[in-house]
Amino acid sequence: MGLYNVYCVTGKISRTFVFLFLSFASLEVSAAEAESETTVLVADTLYHLSHNDLKTGERLFYGLIREQEGQEACVTCHTVKPADQFNWNPTAFEVATASHSKNLEALKALLHNPSGKRMSVAHQGYANLTDEQLIYLKGYLISYYEQGGYHPRPVINRLLYFLGLLTLFVLAFLDLVWIKTVRFRILHVAVLLGTTVLLTKVIVDESIAIGRSENYEPDQPIKFSHMVHAGQNSIDCLYCHSSAESGKSAGIPSASVCLNCHMIVRDGTRSGRFEINKIFASLDNNKPIEWTRVYNLPDHVFFSHAQHVGAGKLECQTCHGTVEQMDRISQVPDLSMGWCINCHRDTKVQFHDNKFYANYGELREKLEKGEIAAVTADMIGGTDCMKCHY
Repeated sequence: MGLYNVYCVTGKISRTFVFLFLSFASLEVSAAEAESETTVLVADTLYHLSHNDLKTGERLFYGLIREQEGQEACVTCHTVKPADQFNWNPTAFEVATASHSKNLEALKALLHNPSGKRMSVAHQGYANLTDEQLIYLKGYLISYYEQGGYHPRPVINRLLYFLGLLTLFVLAFLDLVWIKTVRFRILHVAVLLGTTVLLTKVIVDESIAIGRSENYEPDQPIKFSHMVHAGQNSIDCLYCHSSAESGKSAGIPSASVCLNCHMIVRDGTRSGRFEINKIFASLDNNKPIEWTRVYNLPDHVFFSHAQHVGAGKLECQTCHGTVEQMDRISQVPDLSMGWCINCHRDTKVQFHDNKFYANYGELREKLEKGEIAAVTADMIGGTDCMKCHY
């Protein structure tokens, strides 16, 4: 009987804890929904949108409303998550940022009467949206803007793999010397050897990868396409990166360089005016365009574009790949020391009629006498440690 009473008391306590937990969870959800309330001003009327209203706006953005059948969803062009492929259209956050300061009438005009052929085709069917649905859509864009856009979850697969191997190693070691649950020592030895090899490989790979970012391809504040400018329009690299022949850095072109063309060219074939208008917004707000650097070398390495482009007469594609075929620039080499050294050993230097090498008379004589077939960078100190590390 005593055990039965203990069982009943324990059951009541557990049910009480479950009830309190569910009540607390529901309060958290209610508080979150209350915080998500958003206001939309239309003419002189202020609309207070609830959590469910914002969810309706989100469903409209994703094209999940029954009345949207046959209509292109907003998210089809304006992606929420970062896309691997180059997307000419503004992202969902860029749309939310641009529409944040616009009233409902401006948003309605943009959806119903878009400028440009591509937008007109994509926006077919948006005229059927009611004012109420537009308010919900506007509210969702406001809330999405206030949230700061998409927040990706941290990826820790590599760390979990390492910790799993480390745990397996520790368990095998403890069972071998102390617990002794498994009778066959050969299994312990096999596990210890296998995990040791794999752990060593992970540590070596991660150590080598420090400071390297091969295939790094960040999004830029303006969707500038090298394929369009350097490829289709055959603009010379040095027109924009004018300091590459004489400076340490190739330089980032100022907005005034962009305006040399875009004072006349105001509409992009695929991006419309959205991306080009960012140049004018930068000038109007007196705020420089914050480009993201793609190629980064460690602080202990010296590199000069003048040495390679000006003196060495290297083409940009030697280090940066076929940029004229890239929309979004990515890092082609791994920028390791081995890659640089191999290039210095294999690359033939343009030695004739090059004032930079006027003091290398001994090499010049050997070249003229035919004693050497060509001059490579390593012959003029290209493999000397102090050339890059001093």
